[in-house]
Amino acid sequence: MPERAIEVIPVLDLKGGAVVRARHGLRHSYAPIVTKLARGSAPLDIAAGLLTVHPFRTFYIADLDRIELRGGHEESLDALGAAFPSLDFWVDAGVRDVEEAYAWLARHPSAHLVLGSETLESPAVLADLAKNGRVILSLDFRGDSFVGPKALYDAPHLWPKRVIVMTLARVGGDAGPDMDRLLEVKRRAPHVMLYAAGGLRGAFDLMRLDQIGIGGVLVASALHDGRLTGADIAAQASEGVARAK
Repeated sequence: MPERAIEVIPVLDLKGGAVVRARHGLRHSYAPIVTKLARGSAPLDIAAGLLTVHPFRTFYIADLDRIELRGGHEESLDALGAAFPSLDFWVDAGVRDVEEAYAWLARHPSAHLVLGSETLESPAVLADLAKNGRVILSLDFRGDSFVGPKALYDAPHLWPKRVIVMTLARVGGDAGPDMDRLLEVKRRAPHVMLYAAGGLRGAFDLMRLDQIGIGGVLVASALHDGRLTGADIAAQASEGVARAK
């Protein structure tokens, strides 16, 4: 059994200056989000709205424009960091090589860099950065296929301490987390802290992930739609505290 409560990490997918609703990894169809948590889709407003659900410690940001080489959201990242200085921001900025990674880390000294396998050119990036405490790896999957350098997936000794398992086809859907994939990665790298991404439907899925020892889960739709509530998160956290005693 896990010794700590699973961490819920809200997601901000940024495209064209707005937070968008992600569905099944089909980025061309992502549109500005409509949510009961905010009046519009501006990043600051959505972040503030999510914090009314629960006092989250960490936010995950996908800079979709930068991932697709169509610009970026540097000003939004700066504004979020200034508005919420106590939060940790994990950012996938589409980094491709070692030089770009170091430049991004220097530009954002308080944020954490997510290295998405779909944009990495080679495992050499991790050979240089795996021990950096501000670096997180995202293992990206489309269907049954790993997206990224195959040598990276076959080299768990290069992975940093925190690894996201991103199932793109399940993002924004109702299929539930990819439990089989998570268990496979957990067997492959029992030494890392795993974070699930894609498919969480509500409190039951959160409990299932907690039971198999997943360290955290990235969530967007379930929070905006009210299928995962602050009470659900607090209850699961209380169970984690009770187990640790």
